[in-house]
Amino acid sequence: MSDLLNSLLDDARLWRGHRQLATEPTPEHTGFATLDKELGGLGWPRGALSECLLDGPGIGELQLVLPLLQRMTKRQQCVFWVNPPFTPYAPALARADVDLGQVVLVRTENQPDLLWTLENCLRSQATGLVLAWPDSLAARDIRRLQLAAEAGQSTCILFRSRQEACQSSPAALRLELVPDDRLGLKVNILKRRGGWPGQGCRLAMAARVQQDMTEASTVIHGPWPDHQSG
Repeated sequence: MSDLLNSLLDDARLWRGHRQLATEPTPEHTGFATLDKELGGLGWPRGALSECLLDGPGIGELQLVLPLLQRMTKRQQCVFWVNPPFTPYAPALARADVDLGQVVLVRTENQPDLLWTLENCLRSQATGLVLAWPDSLAARDIRRLQLAAEAGQSTCILFRSRQEACQSSPAALRLELVPDDRLGLKVNILKRRGGWPGQGCRLAMAARVQQDMTEASTVIHGPWPDHQSG
């Protein structure tokens, strides 16, 4: 029994209250000093899933991940956008110093395709970051994606409905995002490795604009045919 307990304690995936294991991968800082402080300096966990829970798109969630986008593309690591609610606006990303040559937009038609895409993107050594907007995910699906992220040591951020906050999740980090009345973003930490939930902070955002789909342009057009809606 003692040997089994020791092997479990040596596993970096095991959460041990407020203690952070030295074997955990180096985190990716959020780029917001206030939020990094609330996260205990851990930032976005690498080799793990993070969840951003929000009521709807356009409240500043992309500005929250923008420093990470900039850093990943400068490293020449691929950033996958999987089923975003709007087509990413390439000129704005370019002006924000994001290397569009490292950005890949993927649309899937059904849940099995979505899971297959996410799993393979996360396992790829070329991947730095996966941003995904799934309609729904079962706990077993999140565990499957968590294992893929661990295997590829990539960072994955899932944007999900705030209604999912009451459901348990294997994700390493869960953030609840709520807009405030000063065009800022309130971030509530629902779960993080090595710490307790309940912390939060407010972040000032330079702008918070919902981009209309009809005005957006495609970042990358892959070798797949155009998808025609019925």
